[in-house]
Amino acid sequence: MDRFDTALVLTRVLTSGVVMSIEKNDRELPGLERQLAKLSGRSSVVLANSATAAVHSALAGIGAGRGDVITAPPLPEDLRAFLAWLGVRTREEGEPAFSFVAVGPDDVASLADVLAALPRDRPVVLDLTGFRFGPAGAVLTDDSRVQARAERLKIFGTFDLRTMWTQVESEPELVPGVQFNYRLSPLVAACLRMSLSPRPARRPAGDPA
Repeated sequence: MDRFDTALVLTRVLTSGVVMSIEKNDRELPGLERQLAKLSGRSSVVLANSATAAVHSALAGIGAGRGDVITAPPLPEDLRAFLAWLGVRTREEGEPAFSFVAVGPDDVASLADVLAALPRDRPVVLDLTGFRFGPAGAVLTDDSRVQARAERLKIFGTFDLRTMWTQVESEPELVPGVQFNYRLSPLVAACLRMSLSPRPARRPAGDPA
């Protein structure tokens, strides 16, 4: 995505007056969720403001926490250190508890095929930081309970926005002991939406139509 595209997206979001993820009228975050769901073929998407947050959300989704032992996929060293900080131990044998895919601009064309080849019985963590709009991540899953638990880890996530105006808790059994500020910015979501969209090739300057 070039500077003109980025400026166009940022102008659209800023002039909408909706730049916070807790706004009821935000369209960028739901739009990115739908786009990733369609791209991956998964029914549910949980957005996060970093790969670290996405890994934490995936662990919450599968019910893994301090003292648990999981088989982890290949991860960058900082994310492996984060698992250790959480008190989640890892082992080498067995099927990974979740899949991990780091994505950047050069991976867009093949991303759908990469995701289609991954097992569907476990969540997928997408690291979207490679697009260089800031830290960003997502959890993809077909399991509604994984989605619900992962989403509840975010303060003012989808569930909180649904209940904050009524102060009535719809699913108290899903409320975590601690919630985190893992909300993705609509500005970053808007840029990711354009970056993940198929783009027609541009003609060189002076090339006749």
